[in-house]
Amino acid sequence: MRSTSGEGSRPPADGWVKPPDTQTRALTWLAWTALGVSLLIMVAASIVRSSWMYPPVVMPSAGPPWDLTSVHVSAKVATTVLWVAAFLGAVGVVAGLAAVQRGARLNLRVLLITAAVTVIALTVLLPAGSTDAFDYATYGRLVTLGHSPYVTTPNYLRKLHNTYARSVPTTWDKYVSVYGPLATIEQFLAAKLGGFSAARIAFWLKLWNSIAFGIIAFTIDRLLRRDPARRLRGHLLWTINPLLLWDLVAAGHVDVIGAALGMLGLVVLGEQLAGSGSRPAMWRVLAAGALIGAAADIKINYALFGLGLAWALRRAPLAAAAAAGAAVVVLVPGYVWFGSPAAQALVDRRNGSSADTFYRFFLIDPHWGKHLAVIAGVVVVAVAVLVLLRMPPGAASRPAIRPAIALSAAWLFSWPYQLPWYDAMLVCLLVLYPATRLDWLVIARLLAGTWPNIPGNPYAPPGVVGVTHHIFVVTVAPLILLLAAIGLIALCVSGRWNLREPGEPPGAAPPETAGLVPSAAG
Repeated sequence: MRSTSGEGSRPPADGWVKPPDTQTRALTWLAWTALGVSLLIMVAASIVRSSWMYPPVVMPSAGPPWDLTSVHVSAKVATTVLWVAAFLGAVGVVAGLAAVQRGARLNLRVLLITAAVTVIALTVLLPAGSTDAFDYATYGRLVTLGHSPYVTTPNYLRKLHNTYARSVPTTWDKYVSVYGPLATIEQFLAAKLGGFSAARIAFWLKLWNSIAFGIIAFTIDRLLRRDPARRLRGHLLWTINPLLLWDLVAAGHVDVIGAALGMLGLVVLGEQLAGSGSRPAMWRVLAAGALIGAAADIKINYALFGLGLAWALRRAPLAAAAAAGAAVVVLVPGYVWFGSPAAQALVDRRNGSSADTFYRFFLIDPHWGKHLAVIAGVVVVAVAVLVLLRMPPGAASRPAIRPAIALSAAWLFSWPYQLPWYDAMLVCLLVLYPATRLDWLVIARLLAGTWPNIPGNPYAPPGVVGVTHHIFVVTVAPLILLLAAIGLIALCVSGRWNLREPGEPPGAAPPETAGLVPSAAG
């Protein structure tokens, strides 16, 4: 019997490989072309970032990061070509997944080398596509000066009127940090290494993010190495995915560190054979709790992984308590050190919503907006229960994966404040679950969220590009996100997940799930 666990235990010869036909070859060609062009555009735009991206940055005299200041590209041109790059990136991933599903075997070595070169190039260039990395740098700089980023806002540094003040973004300059204490410590270390240079601090932050991105890619590769089709699917969804490379690596968002810690926490729990009554070793339980606690200490939403872990250990109360204790030991000290302002910063954002939220279609009355968190909370819980009950079994030997996916999907698809880099928490686990139509919904969400955040400035270019950007924000993205949420509910209600392993004959279900009714089994 073949396993539907994250690793895949069958030898390559056992997989069904359809001889490539014209359509499969066309999909393969489209995947390589779209992915290649998309990545080239993103790297090129990052090289000339200073000509179109805010804030201005004083470059260090030597060493990374680098920027080509002699070439000028307008914000209109950069925005337009990056929109195209994002679309091509989504097309490339979809075409690649479809080709693999039809039996194609893309050259994995070329794929990994391309991804590695792209990650290295984006790492040594200035952050592009978002100003968040400079917010992180500012929070770290505040700590080096003896201030708490949960009390003192970045505007304090702007008032110092030095060269660093120019690089403090205005978008969030009057807001305290909303990141966990462990993220603040990471930002502090980057500020200590980067000194007075905002560019150098941002480089250290991006370097650690890229290492975390690589750790997830390496984990995917090792866990899925015995199954070429699953291995390719995993790298298409994560490693070579231009949307993730842009949102996580190019922009330098800290979410990728949380994703790496959280994923490792679920993976280190090990495998348990279904129905065998086996329990993970205590050291694995403690390590899992500690890693997930660290992920939540980066961004609190990764506590959802802890609920997935609790579900997997529900029949072992002692192990569940040990995991919770390990998470608390890691998570609590930072909040104790920074005090109540660190926790209050999270509470203060509870009613926030991103500009492209689909809730804008329903909350016309401003009075209802005051209760958005309560309304959305009810929706999230309802969707979470539905997905947990109706999501088909999969990754059976790692019982924490499925509930963590279900809870993450419910939150990401339903909560009003969402940005595309948040989806890292879902994609890093989805690669360990059999292929379903959820893959397509996740890619659609990534594209819909990325478009409105291009080019990443607090203002849109004037003219046609600005009008198009506005349409993306208020109409196109919210509509796609709404359709994706409806699609998730439709999959749950209809049961038409189309669950199968990459490379299985069309219509085939993984052996462990064939003939089973979707249930809440982990």
